[in-house]
Amino acid sequence: MDETTLLCLIPALPLFGFLVTGLGGKRLGKGVPGWIATAATGLSFALALALFIGHPDGFGAAAGLGIKLFDWIPAAGLDLSFGLMLDPLALIMTLVITGVGFLIHLYSVGYMAHDEGAPRFFSFMNLFVFSMLLLVLADNYALMFVGWEGVGLCSYLLIGFWFTKDEYNAAAVKAFVMNRIGDLGFLLGLFAMVATFGSLSFDVVFGKAAAYSTASSPAVTLIALLLFVGAMGKSAQIPLYTWLPDAMAGPTPVSALIHAATMVTAGIYMVIRSHALYDLAPLALQAIAYVGLATAIWAGLIALSQRDIKKVLAYSTVSQLGLMFLALGVGAYSTGYFHVFTHAFFKALLFLGAGSVIHALSGEQDIRKMGGLRKKLPVTYLTFLVGTLAISGIPPFAGFFSKDAILAAAFEKSPLLWGLGVFAALLTAVYMGRLFILVFHGQGRGSGKVHPHESPWTMTLPLVLLALGSTFAGFLGLPAVFGLPNWMEDFLAPAAGPSAARLEPGTEWLLMGISVAVALSGLGFALWKYGSKRVVPKEDKKVKGLVRWSLERFRVDELYDTAIVRPLFALSAWISAVANDRFVDGAVGRTAALVAWAGGKVRLIQTGNTVFYLFAMTLGVIVIAAVAALG
Repeated sequence: MDETTLLCLIPALPLFGFLVTGLGGKRLGKGVPGWIATAATGLSFALALALFIGHPDGFGAAAGLGIKLFDWIPAAGLDLSFGLMLDPLALIMTLVITGVGFLIHLYSVGYMAHDEGAPRFFSFMNLFVFSMLLLVLADNYALMFVGWEGVGLCSYLLIGFWFTKDEYNAAAVKAFVMNRIGDLGFLLGLFAMVATFGSLSFDVVFGKAAAYSTASSPAVTLIALLLFVGAMGKSAQIPLYTWLPDAMAGPTPVSALIHAATMVTAGIYMVIRSHALYDLAPLALQAIAYVGLATAIWAGLIALSQRDIKKVLAYSTVSQLGLMFLALGVGAYSTGYFHVFTHAFFKALLFLGAGSVIHALSGEQDIRKMGGLRKKLPVTYLTFLVGTLAISGIPPFAGFFSKDAILAAAFEKSPLLWGLGVFAALLTAVYMGRLFILVFHGQGRGSGKVHPHESPWTMTLPLVLLALGSTFAGFLGLPAVFGLPNWMEDFLAPAAGPSAARLEPGTEWLLMGISVAVALSGLGFALWKYGSKRVVPKEDKKVKGLVRWSLERFRVDELYDTAIVRPLFALSAWISAVANDRFVDGAVGRTAALVAWAGGKVRLIQTGNTVFYLFAMTLGVIVIAAVAALG
């Protein structure tokens, strides 16, 4: 089997799994749809791994592996094909999507074992993976946009999976609408791209962009900013981030898939893929850095006081995405991508670990009602500990290397950016330490009616494998001071360019020391406050001051409701009353009245008098003849 066939099969297998599980449904038998969907994703991962093994250098300096399947949009001046491409950037992302996605599917077999809607769930999950693979493997922006919209649709379907609950439907609609706002920016960016470059093909656009300079590229800057608006929606950055925490309404494996391997990383991937444009748009890069940093701090402050275990992790994702955008904003593309890679392991681990806790507590998600689970859930406890240490930036776990690389790149650009990034990292350690201690240590605070037990092997095995990834994945991007190759940067260089910070060894060791000290301080503070002092979050009505603002998420949703939603509803009501009732309905009513009036007058002609009818007919013939003669 040649490599282009393997490339086609990678997205085709999840699509096939979607069709089989979706059409077969419950007729396939209990549990079968889950294993079919898991096998489809696992086979895709095996094929991607085979291509990686065959090209350990990431295709070297070549353009990568590509195939044109058919002509798609043969419009005048805009000839686009339905084509796939695989270069180092797409290859790493494909391995993450299918590899982590496979583990999440396997976990879901146990998690959704007793859910009546399991076949529908697994069909949507496979469609999600297919859409993300299409986004990543597309060789032009138009096809990327198809995958982009596909993951948006799947997020709506999966967030609102338990559609009998109104609040879950509202969360799904919120995610869909807010992403449409971002997608409008993406779409406008594509229109501007066609107007500027006359194409949406990566090769053509990037080739023509090479002729521009930063001083003569206002059009490129506009395109870059519009594309970033799309990234802000998909990757949950200020001000379009509020949908992601509410997306926790879906089953926990959905949260893991969205946060770790698919949707929220789409914006990061798109910006890195477009780095040839962003290199010409320093204003856009500056906006990306500032928005990312602000988001990282803002979301971290909110996470400090949340009570829902999944909400804490959701705001953690928003914050980590902000750090990734900080890396992109300072031009460290491969560094930001490295954090995408490590984040996929430890964030999937944390969400699936949270799902194991929720499963053991019969659906309980409030961390105030947890505690004392360390001995009752030993595998979940140890793996969750690994995830906590990784995201907090403790060496030698994966998050330390990727987050330290971001902070080093920020320091090289501006010590102020570095300082604010360190503060965001401190917040991460505090809220993750708080979460871990309240869930697993201390005394049990549940009702006593639930007897926690460890999850089945289909759930714990993915936890163990993800814990291994969270431990060792960071060694693929070692800092220069270690004197060893930075494999991740070297592998991505042909597609994303070199971006690791080039600091003096003494400076880099100092920055790493500060980073570790800050992480340990944050964890130590959490241990002191929530461990030794046995502090448990108060009831909502007793919370005051800044903690209450944080608990209420700084009332951003309320602000949006007051400033945007209610005025739009009022405007819609006014338009309905004026335009619809007076003009549309009024016009229909008046037209009906006119017809009725005319009918009433015309019917008077029908007298029933035969002599009058003969007279009218004769008069009509005379008039027609006279008109014909005059003509």
